[in-house]
Amino acid sequence: MGTTTPPRTLAEALRARGDESLAGLLRARPDLLNPVPNDITQLATRAGTRASVVRALEHLDRFALQTAEALAVAPDPAPYDTLLSLLTGDGLDDGDQRDDAGAAITAALPGALATLREQALVWGEDDRLRLVRTARELLAPSPQHPSPTGLGPTVAEATAGMSPGRLQEILATTGLPATHDPVSAVAALAALFTDRTRMAELLDRAPVEALSVLDRLVWGPPYGEVTPNPTPPVKWLRDRGLLLPVSTRTVVLPREAALHLRAGRAHRVPEPVPPAVAAAATRDPQAVDRAAAGQAFTALSTVEELLKLWNGGGPAILRAGGLSVRELKRAANSLDVTEPIVAFWIELAYGAGLLASDGEPEERYAPTPASDEWLDLSAEDRWTHLATAWLAATRTPGLVGGQDAKGRALSALGPELDRSAAPDVRRRVLALFAELPPGTAPDAETLLRRLRWERPLRGGAAPSAGTAEGTDLRSRLALWTLNEAELLGITGRGALSAQARALLDEGPDAAAALLAPLVPEPLDHVLLQADLTAVAPGPLERPLAETLSVLADVESKGGATVYRFTPGSVRRALDAGQAAADLHAFLAAHSRTPVPQPLSYLIDDVARRHGHLRIGAASAYVRCDDEAVLNEILADRRSTGLRLRRLAPTVLASQADPGSLLEALRDMGYAPAAESAEGDVLITRAGARRTPPRTPPVPVPEGPPVPDDTLLGAAVRAIRAGDTAATVIRKDTSEGPSSTTPAGSLPRTTSAETLATVQAAAMTGSAVWIGYVNADGAASQRVIAPVRVEGGFVTAYDHTADEVRTYPLHRITGVAELAEDGKG
Repeated sequence: MGTTTPPRTLAEALRARGDESLAGLLRARPDLLNPVPNDITQLATRAGTRASVVRALEHLDRFALQTAEALAVAPDPAPYDTLLSLLTGDGLDDGDQRDDAGAAITAALPGALATLREQALVWGEDDRLRLVRTARELLAPSPQHPSPTGLGPTVAEATAGMSPGRLQEILATTGLPATHDPVSAVAALAALFTDRTRMAELLDRAPVEALSVLDRLVWGPPYGEVTPNPTPPVKWLRDRGLLLPVSTRTVVLPREAALHLRAGRAHRVPEPVPPAVAAAATRDPQAVDRAAAGQAFTALSTVEELLKLWNGGGPAILRAGGLSVRELKRAANSLDVTEPIVAFWIELAYGAGLLASDGEPEERYAPTPASDEWLDLSAEDRWTHLATAWLAATRTPGLVGGQDAKGRALSALGPELDRSAAPDVRRRVLALFAELPPGTAPDAETLLRRLRWERPLRGGAAPSAGTAEGTDLRSRLALWTLNEAELLGITGRGALSAQARALLDEGPDAAAALLAPLVPEPLDHVLLQADLTAVAPGPLERPLAETLSVLADVESKGGATVYRFTPGSVRRALDAGQAAADLHAFLAAHSRTPVPQPLSYLIDDVARRHGHLRIGAASAYVRCDDEAVLNEILADRRSTGLRLRRLAPTVLASQADPGSLLEALRDMGYAPAAESAEGDVLITRAGARRTPPRTPPVPVPEGPPVPDDTLLGAAVRAIRAGDTAATVIRKDTSEGPSSTTPAGSLPRTTSAETLATVQAAAMTGSAVWIGYVNADGAASQRVIAPVRVEGGFVTAYDHTADEVRTYPLHRITGVAELAEDGKG
């Protein structure tokens, strides 16, 4: 504490940080908390592991990543000025006026370095900046993993293993004096390439074709193939060390030479400032809100229709999980949308907990009990429920129809559609929408460019990315977000709606309050027409809509829904237990126009014939009091496949099952009714299948969750306490019998010495250092302040755990006193 000695390791740099800075590191890299490190040294070790460094690099913006990439090709350690020169180029003297790009880089570099330091990717003072070794290995160039900067290895790296004679030949050809050893030869060649004046003179003598070769390699990749007998330009470059051999057929442009050709820049185009999101169009904010509200209502209607479609039991689940292509097409045809769009609605309903598998031996999808509760909500609350579920969902319907890494097709509701980055991308896209003025629709290309700047390793290829999908998944997620937000009513006419802004900033209640005045009130009436149709001029109340959907078929949708009454639809209502009088009363109560006479005749005619035939199990039988009707059925050639025979004047038996017989007779134009074993008419009620209670699917998290302030504070205290125990200065007892304790090992003392030392510490109130082995056999070292020693136990305040604990004396391996300055 208080020392000005620069840190020698990452652990020392972290140890010098304040508690707030350590908490910031753990907040930015929450994977370091699982489990909580024992001390600072373990925290530094974990922060340097490959998996953790890759995860940290993936969350850097483009300029912070470019800064790390520049440090990866800079000397280790590198002064701040060297790093700045790699980013701005060394073509300008310090006294010259820098151009706008250089000024922007100069202004942004301290912030980028602060980010890298906060995340423990860079440590050291400005005169000795060090990139964590693992990050340097990931970002530094190699033949297997070219550097993102496009630079090759240094002269020293590229000439490793080259014969001393060959090195002297290169020196002689370039006009450099001979040396006595390979090390000085390499140093002389590197000094030539970094000397701007001498390097310019050398290139002035180069053939034009040789300069063309360098132009092709200068910005990467720096490797090229050569033949056993290279062309004169390549031979000229190779003889002067401007191309160095990697193998018999491969050469590389050394880093020092490439930097000279680039005027000292590590990147062709540094990007210190995030690209702005341009406006594609500006619209009236109120028109945007109305358009979004209209689409939100359409979304609710579509999801309700999907639930109704699968109300009596939906499609079967594939053995590998998900929907078959045929079932997806069937759902698309029923909802009159395309297959990608119906996949979105299905996944949305599933993610909101409205659809699930029924858990039966032959699994099928069906609505959940929560879907009934959702249908009872107001329109605005139903929408906020869907929108909230969409924002948090890791399910990615845009992948449906594609293939996984093994070439297998990805199906809707399948197990391979979770992408942990999806929620973050959705929220970030909408946040960029929200940064624009109300009513402004962003340009998609500039929005994607901004996202790629913010997460370049997610929009490009991360050091660990091995799949083709990972090369541009974030951009694809962003494009899907734009389409899905418009379908759901988050955006209207390409701009973010006011209700969506409220949802993001204030929560569902505020969004529902803004949406409520914009959605139409449900109606309690329809308009009956003489052509056996009913017109619903707007959305209907749920009980009216459910009854009408059974009594009539939907003929067209739009601003108004047209229902058509047919003999089949009326029979469907009678099958559901309605009587003709009930249907007449229902229509009279809910029509603003008189009930047309043709519709009344239709209901009475179907009701008169309904149940005239009775179907039972014989395998099946037909019973009818009118023998003429049975004669007519037997004479009909369409009944041949039913294998009917007369059992009695009023009874026919069939080899078909009752359900098939029922459907076949209906297809022949009759109106039979199913009969129970007791002879009663079976009532088929519309839609009664529900899954057992199901919870919505849990989103797949993208890495560990960000810890809250309470957890961060406790973790920092535990790490500090553990570090105190690990680094505390022990009193030198080299004159005693228990003289030495090797560094990093537990103290060892006899039982009598242990008891005497902790009793003395309890009397004086001082702290001691102990080794302790718990009941599981795990050993640890701790700093404790004994309070009471009795009954074979010591009660003490444990500085490591930051609490009072009781320890059995027989589990303490040894004890040592602390030096006077042992606490720092």
